[in-house]
Amino acid sequence: MGKRILIAGAGIGGVTAALSLMKAGHDVSVFEQADKLMEIGAGIQLSANAMHVLNSLGLGEEISTLSVRPGAYVFRLHDTGEIVSQFPLADVHRERHRASYNQLHRGDLHNVLVRAAQTVKLDVITLGRRATRFEETPSRVVLHFADGTTAEGDVLIGADGVKSVVRAQIVGPDRATYTGDAAWRLVISVDRLPRNLMTQDMTVWMGPGRHAVCYYLRGGELLNFVGLVETDEVSEESWAATFPWQKLKDDFVGWHKDIQTVIDAAKSDACFRWSLFYRPPIAKWSTRRATLLGDSVHATLPYLAQGAAMAIEDGAVLARTLGLAPDVPEALQMYERNRVGRTSRIVEGSTANRTLYHMRDQAALRAAFANRNEGASRSEWLYSYNPLTVPLA
Repeated sequence: MGKRILIAGAGIGGVTAALSLMKAGHDVSVFEQADKLMEIGAGIQLSANAMHVLNSLGLGEEISTLSVRPGAYVFRLHDTGEIVSQFPLADVHRERHRASYNQLHRGDLHNVLVRAAQTVKLDVITLGRRATRFEETPSRVVLHFADGTTAEGDVLIGADGVKSVVRAQIVGPDRATYTGDAAWRLVISVDRLPRNLMTQDMTVWMGPGRHAVCYYLRGGELLNFVGLVETDEVSEESWAATFPWQKLKDDFVGWHKDIQTVIDAAKSDACFRWSLFYRPPIAKWSTRRATLLGDSVHATLPYLAQGAAMAIEDGAVLARTLGLAPDVPEALQMYERNRVGRTSRIVEGSTANRTLYHMRDQAALRAAFANRNEGASRSEWLYSYNPLTVPLA
């Protein structure tokens, strides 16, 4: 029998979870504090582990038309552009994992998800509802909003991001610590760049104390640039915060001419930068009728390109456990048990990549990559995971 499910947060994780849960026969309502639906940010990467879910929801073809499928994952030195390691994506990724590797704009993906959810249930998303707290009884959960209204259901899912109200009530105060890194993000029309400046690969440029990631979006119409730099200048944790272009330019002095070309083509009023904070993995994130999903429970640094993928996986696994367990409390515990190991490994693996990518000694960096097979490792445990079929403990 379908459950009445409340979701706090209408981001990528919350809306995808709503789709998975509605497909499983549940009545879902999503509550978003913003007055307008808008996914802030730029590029997003969806490897096979996430695409299995999106394909099952009937969205794979539409996502494909909005995406770039990179030929390879390439690691380069910051100054010479020397390739120190690479592994194939595109057809190889699809053949190995039965789903494609897609790069697209976060806003494009969010629009696809919202349209699909509203096709299933027109009023699935309610805007302007900021959650403040919840209370639960043995049989129900009530979500309270800042405007004095409430919503009642069988299950509450906190998909309300790094500043989650639901998490604060379940787990307690946020234990975020500054990583020492800030992230620059640019999206540049290829019309502003020399033709064929970079190949359509997922490229990581690695240098002392910083690294940069470049890849294309919207069929090659846009270039996405993310620059991660070590700095003592702590700013807000907001994707909408802009910083002076000159600071960006100064952060990448001495880098390869292709990186300089990208930075020079950036619009001076569209250079976004925010500070990155580390949140240690937690082992318990559910009560009897409330649980967490995505960044609200396992926010990860952007060094493994799996933040959104984990949220998408979460929703699919939760939909399965609600159908398998005898009651809601056991379903939430089953969901938690089956997600904690994988999500913790991704959070810690992403954090470890920061040290690798920022090595000061190029000889040591080459040696580090010579002693690891990045493509085989990721294929073995990261990309091969299918949340729709993985055995559940």
